[in-house]
Amino acid sequence: MNADWMLILGALVIVSTSRFETVSVAEEANGSELVTALWSATTEAEIESSKRRLIAQASNIEVLYQWLDAGPTFAQDVALGQQESARIDSDGTLYPFVYLIPETYDATQSYPVEFMLHGGVSRPEWKPGDEWWRRGYDSLKKEDRIVVVPAAWNAAFWWFDNQADNLPAILRELKQTYNIDDNRVTLSGVSDGGTGVYFFAFKQSTNWAAFLPYIGHPGVLRNTQSGPGYKLYFENLMSRPLYIVNGENDPLYPVSSIEPFIKILQEANIDHVFRAIEDGGHNTNWLPDEQPMIEQFKLDNPRVPFPPELRWVTDRSDRYNRNLWLRIEELTVEGQPGIMTVSREGNSFTITAESVDAFTLLLNPEQVDFSEQVSVVVNGRPMFIGKVEQDMNTLLDWVVRDRDKSLLYTAALSLRINP
Repeated sequence: MNADWMLILGALVIVSTSRFETVSVAEEANGSELVTALWSATTEAEIESSKRRLIAQASNIEVLYQWLDAGPTFAQDVALGQQESARIDSDGTLYPFVYLIPETYDATQSYPVEFMLHGGVSRPEWKPGDEWWRRGYDSLKKEDRIVVVPAAWNAAFWWFDNQADNLPAILRELKQTYNIDDNRVTLSGVSDGGTGVYFFAFKQSTNWAAFLPYIGHPGVLRNTQSGPGYKLYFENLMSRPLYIVNGENDPLYPVSSIEPFIKILQEANIDHVFRAIEDGGHNTNWLPDEQPMIEQFKLDNPRVPFPPELRWVTDRSDRYNRNLWLRIEELTVEGQPGIMTVSREGNSFTITAESVDAFTLLLNPEQVDFSEQVSVVVNGRPMFIGKVEQDMNTLLDWVVRDRDKSLLYTAALSLRINP
């Protein structure tokens, strides 16, 4: 087996407890207003002002956590139906996207979100009003979810760093306006879009509940002629399930070309569904028949925000280095893979690490009892035993970074393995 395909196996169990007392009705009302102001803030000045007000008004970290856990209040008077927008990156690049909001949208209900990545990325930059989903958007409209169709082009393939920043930024922007179910955000894609889905599954999975690559191929990501030529690590696919579809007679990516990849998924016991379409070509003619199974797959696989076991492999410490509450901060050799597996049982963390010099554990009060000591053992050696202080600024900083009501961290425990 190629050395790039390093395998670490493990099990996933869901544990959830609550240790906070409830706050008063008056505190809840005040907290909701302040959290809503933070959630909708767009400038650094607005964000910092909202953070200061929340810290000043919350009587303690427990109250602030409950305010944020309850989330903001969303306005009902928002744009519905088919909308087109664009985000502007810091370098001035325009990233257009279409988003489809149910006409029956109810701001008091949270909605699943599906990102749909188009194919054909080797084309000129899109202009406003261009229709990058060739069949139009009507077939994508659903009343039970929000659908997002971003754009890619020859300077912004789905597997480029700029798109790795763009898609989460679009999601965060939509979360400021619409009530989104953080644990039911899926990433689907067709052809080059399917290949892009593999990229996020391998490199940047935190935002997503499940990955659905259609008629794409992960091998493209390794090809230096179509991008950076990434090293791909199967450990990173163990966090989220995949629903993979390829056609037997596809002239680009036939089933025969994807079968070695599927075999590794099977050998590693990675959660996936593979559908080989008999006589299928490079198209989605199969989609109507497959749709019921796809929808059931999404229902069956919400994101688990605080699994008691995580693993991650990265060869960069500046990006692609996080999986939910684990972040690799420094590698022994930048550019060479660092591997971590973390198991949590109560307040005890057991870690195996290879070629990692420093890391951070992001801690949540419903998973860790902060009144008791936390212990961290790395490669059989006790590295930390003691109480961890919760911090309001840590909680708010991560809320602003993620805009995710399900990923709330009141402490960040950063540790160094090697001096």
